[in-house]
Amino acid sequence: MKLPFELDLTGKVAVVTGAAGVLCSDFSRALAQCGAKVALLDINEAVAKQIADEIVKEGGKAIAVKANCLEKASLEEAKAIVDREFGACDILINGAGGNNPRATTADEYFNAATLEDATKQSFFSISPEGVRFVFDLNVTAAFLTTQVFALDMAKSGKGGNIINISSMNAYRPLTKIPAYSAAKAAVSNFTQWLAVHFAETGIRVNAIAPGSSATNKNRALPFNPDGTPTPRTGKILGGTPMRRFGESSELLGGLFFFLNDNAASFITGVVLPIDGGFSAYSGV
Repeated sequence: MKLPFELDLTGKVAVVTGAAGVLCSDFSRALAQCGAKVALLDINEAVAKQIADEIVKEGGKAIAVKANCLEKASLEEAKAIVDREFGACDILINGAGGNNPRATTADEYFNAATLEDATKQSFFSISPEGVRFVFDLNVTAAFLTTQVFALDMAKSGKGGNIINISSMNAYRPLTKIPAYSAAKAAVSNFTQWLAVHFAETGIRVNAIAPGSSATNKNRALPFNPDGTPTPRTGKILGGTPMRRFGESSELLGGLFFFLNDNAASFITGVVLPIDGGFSAYSGV
């Protein structure tokens, strides 16, 4: 993997949740290339192990650890493994998150006909369980993971870094995904709260807010079989001044900057948009 610039993380222990996903698997690979010992936490242990094995094969240090970020006991079991294999966490990336169809509307705007269509979900038919699941996946997961892995950081007096993954939806909510947008806004707010709470411990807490991307995993959603963009993709790109999707590798510069204790020593509580100008564009 091509890195944006050199960053020496030799001896650091990095814990990455959601590490089986496209974004956080790339983060894990990059951290390992910088010398960190990386623990890849994910409920999908098989995929996380495959990625960890690839990192080790390339000369890095990595382990895969099964963890359910919605269950504190599971996270505590994962921490015990990380402590035993690598030592206490220095870098925590709260990457677990996502949306769910149960909290997604069929229409961008209210449509009375949808209320009578059992095959479509309106805002009024979204279940509390669907909303709760999305909030838990994004907010509660970050809360619990930080509780478990930041305690040693806070007590050590040596500082540390916590990076949360927010979204452009926290700034400008996209249509159809009310719970996800609200949850990511909560992640941004939680980032600021943590930054203040841990300020005197030397722990810096920041977040990255990615714009839209077209990864291999979701490439079929924004594009038609012939490669042309879907109408929703056209709207997203039309609101992105750079007129393209971002790549996961383009988030590494922001991640590395936050993790550089020399360059970012006085930076905490910041949510960094990496979005091709999406947050700056009014549409006019």
